[in-house]
Amino acid sequence: VQLQASGGGLVQAGDSLRLSCATSGRTLSSYVIGWFRRSPGKEREFVAAINWSGLLDYGESAKGRFTISRDNAKNTVFLQMNSLKPEDTAVYYCAADYGDILWSDMTKYDYWGKGTLVTVSS
Repeated sequence: VQLQASGGGLVQAGDSLRLSCATSGRTLSSYVIGWFRRSPGKEREFVAAINWSGLLDYGESAKGRFTISRDNAKNTVFLQMNSLKPEDTAVYYCAADYGDILWSDMTKYDYWGKGTLVTVSS
């Protein structure tokens, strides 16, 4: 499966952004899709994951502000990010794992797309 993240950009603190992860090559409904991010000087961090039935999981930094959703018909997963903070500045990646377990461990994901940069200014 191929993945492509998009929707990043430069925003101000408090603004919102919606990231998209477009997939191709396999039926999206067979995969868990996760979002991760890497901030400068930090390791890649789990943001959110969603499986085919709509079960969700969020990392601590995303709870209450970010929402993950998917459109299986369009083979696309979205990450709605609200109330953005400067510490949300990072390259955001989407990843896929065959199955339905909501892994927060990045090593469980077999497929990765190129990231999209989100920069939040104060």
